Formats: sequence, structure tokens, C-alpha cells
Amino acid sequence: MEWQQLIIDRFKGSTETLDKALANLSQDDLNKMPGPDSNSIGWVAWHLSRIQDRAISRMSGQEQVWIKQGWYKKFNRSANPEDTGFKHTPQDLVSFKSPDVATILAYNHAVLERTEKFVAGLSTQDLDKKTDHPLFTTIGSWLGTIFSDVLQHSGQVAYLRGLLKGKGWSDV
Repeated sequence: MEWQQLIIDRFKGSTETLDKALANLSQDDLNKMPGPDSNSIGWVAWHLSRIQDRAISRMSGQEQVWIKQGWYKKFNRSANPEDTGFKHTPQDLVSFKSPDVATILAYNHAVLERTEKFVAGLSTQDLDKKTDHPLFTTIGSWLGTIFSDVLQHSGQVAYLRGLLKGKGWSDV
């Protein structure tokens, strides 16, 4: 197995977790906040896809899927490429209204498709290429951070699903 396929498979695994964790949830389930300033399942799933989309698009020099394919309209949000949920306030969390499960998953799958193409085209030398990001100075460090973030957030969605629906959801 080539290293690119390993990375692609793990991004796919995160999407598979998201698919299962969101299965059969209602609009109310998606928007339910476990606490007054906590993220809802819908928000976390949106954020996970947004940060992946923004990072992969920036690394690959392409327009975000969010804008190019008009996903912002389906989420009833602006076309702002920086609207990823980073630095959202408790008021922003309350005002976030998730679209249905099918829309969340379709956006995530579109982002995954872009990610797969990007990672498949990388060489080992590409991982050392410098970026314009102030924190993640190479493609490799940035890709690793996004990978870690996506895995954490898909786990958070799964955990929130368990809080809402109890045990047995992963058998869906």
C-alpha cells in the first residue's frame, strides 16, 4: 500500500463514521445543543467538512467546493470562504440551523472527493513544500493537522449521537 492510499482510506473512514452517526437523525436532533454554549451535531458535521474543504482547496490552489458548487446556499449561509465555524461565539452556535442529513453528507462526500484527488496526486517531496499558512508551514504538516481534526470531529459527532440516541447507533 502506498502512503497516499493510507491517508485517503482514513479520510474515508471519517466519512463512514459520519454517515453512520448521522443516519436517521431528525432536524431537531441535528440542531439540539447538549448545553447552552455547546456545538450541535449538525454544526460539528458542517464544521468538519468546512475546515477540510478550506484547507484542501487552499493547499491545492482551487476554489472551495463550498463556493464553487454552491453548498453555502444549501446551508443557508454566506459564500464567505472563511466561514468555517472557527471562532464562532455561543450566539453563532445558537443561530446555526443545520440542513437535513442528506445535505450535510452530500457536502462532506463532495469534500472527500476533492481530498482524495489531492492526496492521490501528492509525492513524498510535495509533503515538504512550503505553504502560506502561518502555523502549518509545509503541505505535510497542514495535511496531518487537518487529518487529525477531521478524525476528532467525526468522533465528536459519534459521541453526540450516542448522547442523543443511546447505545446501538453504530449498528445502523
